[in-house]
Amino acid sequence: MNRMSDEVMPGDEASIDLREELRTSQVGEVLDKLDRELIGLQPVKTRIRETAALLLVDRLRKKLSLSAETPTLHMSFTGNPGTGKTTVALRMAEILHRLGYIRSGHLVAVTRDDLVGQYIGHTAPKTKEVIKKAMGGVLFIDEAYYLYKPENERDYGQESIEILLQVMENNRDDLVVILAGYKDRMDRFFNSNPGMRSRIAHHVDFPDYSPEELLAISKLMLAQQNYRLSEKAEEAFIDYIRRRMRMIHFANARSVRNALDRSRLRQANRLFATLDRKLSRSDLTTIEAEDILASRIFQKDPPDTGAD
Repeated sequence: MNRMSDEVMPGDEASIDLREELRTSQVGEVLDKLDRELIGLQPVKTRIRETAALLLVDRLRKKLSLSAETPTLHMSFTGNPGTGKTTVALRMAEILHRLGYIRSGHLVAVTRDDLVGQYIGHTAPKTKEVIKKAMGGVLFIDEAYYLYKPENERDYGQESIEILLQVMENNRDDLVVILAGYKDRMDRFFNSNPGMRSRIAHHVDFPDYSPEELLAISKLMLAQQNYRLSEKAEEAFIDYIRRRMRMIHFANARSVRNALDRSRLRQANRLFATLDRKLSRSDLTTIEAEDILASRIFQKDPPDTGAD
């Protein structure tokens, strides 16, 4: 009796259509979505594509009975706030699910407060409950370095780290952990926790956006809400971005989103002051330069607090 066609013995000649595997897994669609969602970040997108290619090839090898260990998938995302780390984590969860490395494509995003308790016996249940929710998917821990506070002898973060280490090793076929935060602080965290470093296979650094990229992101954000910048408003806003980037607490796309929200508020107040005339569609959808230039950023001595 002939063997089943999908059972391949050593020495058999077999081939697999990589293009077809990419199509049926729909991973290409996720990568295209990532390209559309995020402007810039080319090094990050390249790294995610490389990781997806590794996992797709690993899946094909399994179909040809080419044994190999399942790749370690735990990751570290480093970079400043507002650089797209959470968005990329969501797409990574989708890729892992479509390739069969996790049971579902859900992502559970947490910080130290979700994992660490304030008294003895509180941390383990909190950490285990979060892990239970994330099992079968991706656990995204933002500002992960706050889990470790060696200067505080009564801190319970180390207990949470030890539980995470055990789960990352013993359940790596059913849970992927992504640690995120500022690069310098994450480096110190890994140096202080070599067990955690040894379990992280993929380190992805997220660069800051350029002013031009942030302007493009701004226009995309506005378009999604049926707004636009006038020509002079666009000039004013890139000036705003350059000034804001030199100030403290700048958070890339997050700061830009906040600035746009305040510009929309000013636009609404400006329109409200003209009750004696009818408003056109253009009036309702256009952010003008005056809506930008009213920001405190343009004062002679703007407050260096991160505020508008």
